[in-house]
Amino acid sequence: MRLALFDLDHTLLSADSDVLWCEFLIDHGQLDAGFRARSEDLLARYTRGTVTPDEFCAFFASTLAGHGLDHWQPWRERFLAERVLRRIPADARALLARHRAAGDTLLLTTATNRLITEPIALDLGVDHHIATELEWVDGRCSGRTTGVLNMRTGKVERLRAWLAERGLDEALLKQASFYSDSINDLPLLSVVGRAVAVDPDDRLLSAARRHGWEVLRLRR
Repeated sequence: MRLALFDLDHTLLSADSDVLWCEFLIDHGQLDAGFRARSEDLLARYTRGTVTPDEFCAFFASTLAGHGLDHWQPWRERFLAERVLRRIPADARALLARHRAAGDTLLLTTATNRLITEPIALDLGVDHHIATELEWVDGRCSGRTTGVLNMRTGKVERLRAWLAERGLDEALLKQASFYSDSINDLPLLSVVGRAVAVDPDDRLLSAARRHGWEVLRLRR
């Protein structure tokens, strides 16, 4: 097996999925308008690498509190159709297609929670999907996360656990490619055999130059 790993936000998707979700719910009256400024502030601190994983993931999990999947399913289908699909560039789909044609196993790994990103992963046609997991109580989302958050060092921990669950050797990481735009993914970029900075933020671009990593620009 040869793994091709992909971040989602600002990598395969030309936006941040959490922020898009908040804006979508606000526009449809499902969230108070005050969430917009708070989500924008959180995203700015995420971009700088100064927000904690707990704070980041908990904020967006809170938007789902009190409802079950039966409530959210039609909303996430509308979200995919109205906000997401037009923001996935053809270059991103072509990149996935090249790895698929080469026989690679495609894995999407994202800090955004599973409820939001599962339909996106299905549309992209990836083989596997690792995301931040939500806590469900009596069939309803509690508004909290559970388990290791799939962010920063958590992405490495969750990927190693994923390999272990399947009886796969960690040596596969040295043969894997990982595509990401963000300095937040530096821990995972640092352990794969081939790190690719995709339209990177300034801090990741600097790190890529220091390490001699590839820099990829997509037409968006």
